[in-house]
Amino acid sequence: MFSFFQRSCFKNFENVIKYTYQCKSVRFRCDSNENTMKRVLNVAEKNDAAKNIAATLSKGNSSKREGFSKYNKIFEFDYNLPNEGQCKMVMTSVSGHLLSYDFDDRYRKWWSCDPVSLFDAPIVTKVTPDCARIQQTLEREVSNAKLLILWTDCDREGENIAFEIIKVCRAKRPNLKILRARFSEITFGAITRAINNLVAPDQRASDAVRIRQELDLRIGAAFTRFQTMLIQKIGEQVKDKLISYGSCQFPTLGFVVERYKQIKEFVSNPFWYVDVKVKRDNLIVEFKWDRGRLFDCDACLSLYHRILLNPRAKVTAVDGRRKTHWRPLPMDTVSLEKLASSKLRITAKQTMTIAEKLYNKGFISYPRTETNIFPSNLNLQPAVEAQVANQAWGSFASQILREGIHPRQGRKTDNAHPPIYPIKSADNLTADEAKIYELIVRHFLACVSADAVGFETSIKLDINGEGFHASGLIILERNYLDVYPYVKWYGKEIPDLRLNEVFVPDEIFMREGKTTPPSLLTESDLIALMEKHGIGTDATHAEHIETIKSRTYVSMTTDRKFLPDQLGLGLVDGYVAMGFELSRPHLRANLEKDLQAICDGQKDPNVVLREQIVLYKEIFSDAMRRSNLLSTNVQRCLRENITIRTS
Repeated sequence: MFSFFQRSCFKNFENVIKYTYQCKSVRFRCDSNENTMKRVLNVAEKNDAAKNIAATLSKGNSSKREGFSKYNKIFEFDYNLPNEGQCKMVMTSVSGHLLSYDFDDRYRKWWSCDPVSLFDAPIVTKVTPDCARIQQTLEREVSNAKLLILWTDCDREGENIAFEIIKVCRAKRPNLKILRARFSEITFGAITRAINNLVAPDQRASDAVRIRQELDLRIGAAFTRFQTMLIQKIGEQVKDKLISYGSCQFPTLGFVVERYKQIKEFVSNPFWYVDVKVKRDNLIVEFKWDRGRLFDCDACLSLYHRILLNPRAKVTAVDGRRKTHWRPLPMDTVSLEKLASSKLRITAKQTMTIAEKLYNKGFISYPRTETNIFPSNLNLQPAVEAQVANQAWGSFASQILREGIHPRQGRKTDNAHPPIYPIKSADNLTADEAKIYELIVRHFLACVSADAVGFETSIKLDINGEGFHASGLIILERNYLDVYPYVKWYGKEIPDLRLNEVFVPDEIFMREGKTTPPSLLTESDLIALMEKHGIGTDATHAEHIETIKSRTYVSMTTDRKFLPDQLGLGLVDGYVAMGFELSRPHLRANLEKDLQAICDGQKDPNVVLREQIVLYKEIFSDAMRRSNLLSTNVQRCLRENITIRTS
């Protein structure tokens, strides 16, 4: 017989056994459900993007764990995926490109081959050493995944990175199903639309990047080895220097050299003009001569004497008209880079690095875009509402909401991304991040508000047969100017003169001036030239500028303008002396057109590759035969004192 205490213990022990069995059973069923739930691997281009996309899709309920790379975390959550049902979503990231192109071992060493053979040498593709741990994470996570969803940036480069991810994952799971998410901003609406409308990755866009990468490797390596081995022999000044070549960096350098030469070779010419001033109502107004200026002193003096014979001025026209000062177009990448450089003194490279961070954190839309047209179906009201609480421009945003959102529209679109605009308010940003974010916000609010309006009065005078003119301006409505300090529009008062009124001006003088050379290029000027001539893309302008700076082909003056260094000048002069267009924009611009044609399905990528290799190989062979011209010009320029007045 058991005692009461023993029976109680036995009873409790029975319950424990029973409870434990039930818990195990429940846990087994849960584990079983989790194991049968389809696993989906999601891969973004950067860790911040993965983090924010996961937070958006999971509504803040994702869990985090470590990957093999400490910089690329893994986020997990359950999600009811269209056409797939309830899935276990695994979200991670890469850090840009996974793969690199290089020659095989036979051609990798500089002295292993004639540089011309690099145009035909075998190329190997491999995961970069920095990305080995990211590769490990992808291989582990894809091993039991049924589907891969790519969340890389939706441009050419992002598409190529997506195919690099595919290559790594397919090596582990050959029959893996793969889809692509397309989005331009990391917001709930955009990410939800993207996951509900998954598409196939764009092979054409990736091919365009692949062709460009291979060409850049072959052309760059061949010319770099040729130049370096030739020029290092010149003397101590360049003995250990790498003399790199790139089919984008050289035309970029060419623009700087061309402007320098225009200034250096500029011959100033004197000119003469007649200046008339009228003082009335405590105002002084200067009337400009209709002829502008004359380069013949005697001719100007003759006309001046004729004016003085009868210096009575007659008002021949008084016209008033409404004047509009246009608000800015929606912001694309080039305008962002140019404005940040010219107005904020932040380089294009720094600007794009900051813009990428702001995008990945969900503060702005995708910053690499050629579009300056807001799509008609894009609701901009939430973007304006997000700025209402800001102390600096919140009242202006509120005014826009009251008066209506009417964006000014441009004419360019890449059919991929909208213009750059703010998605949500941002606090606690660092100094330069805050400046770039403020520029984007103010530009956006300006372009969706109203143009500034003024009233311009124009007056024409006749003095003994010679015409003069002046104008004044009254600003009636500042509108966008109240939020956009990056442009100035000033009013200018002029005296009240009546039609047919006759009077003697207070001053009539003949003055002398002289023509002045153009100024050195600013970064904003250089980006504008690169865009105009098709050198690089909106995604690469900043990179090419940084390259010619880091190679010391150019330097910056104290007022932030580009001046060629001796070596940069010598290289350009050398290739020009050979008769080649390597420092001119045409060759690269034609390649960029071909790359776009690949994206549009109008050209076969392999045909473009063959044609470009044949073209550059022929130029390279000629360059080697005329190498003395390059060597001679570099030696000459290394002795040149490159100084110039920058004012």
